[in-house]
Amino acid sequence: MIDALIGGKLYGTAQQRTAQNGKGFVTAKVRASASDGEVFFVNVITFSESTGAALLALGDGDTVALSGTLTPKVWTDRSGETRPTLDLMAHAVLSAIRSSGGARPCAPRPGRARQTTRRLRSTMTICEARPRARGSSGVIGERG
Repeated sequence: MIDALIGGKLYGTAQQRTAQNGKGFVTAKVRASASDGEVFFVNVITFSESTGAALLALGDGDTVALSGTLTPKVWTDRSGETRPTLDLMAHAVLSAIRSSGGARPCAPRPGRARQTTRRLRSTMTICEARPRARGSSGVIGERG
């Protein structure tokens, strides 16, 4: 398994599901581009409530960064050509979504980060699904 940070755009919307044991989970697809321009689809699953809530708050085409355990795989298309695919079990999500959403904005941090937050506020707000504990990094669904 590979510990990974994947960035891209949400492809479609995240779906909330229930396993046979009654526990909930969220699945999503992220369209990520490599440096050479090749596009990869990342199949995302999370069992974390906060990470799932953050994914469900996003819409098709929203930019997202996910951290978790990555498993590379290969599939064969109809023409017989093999293509890579990636599966990610997400532990954390970081996203910038429009302030029109229902999530609360993060508290500004001292110094330079505060200036950056002011500049971003006109177009987007960094949001979180739950209140941060003192000294936490601000990453939604952070393991710990």
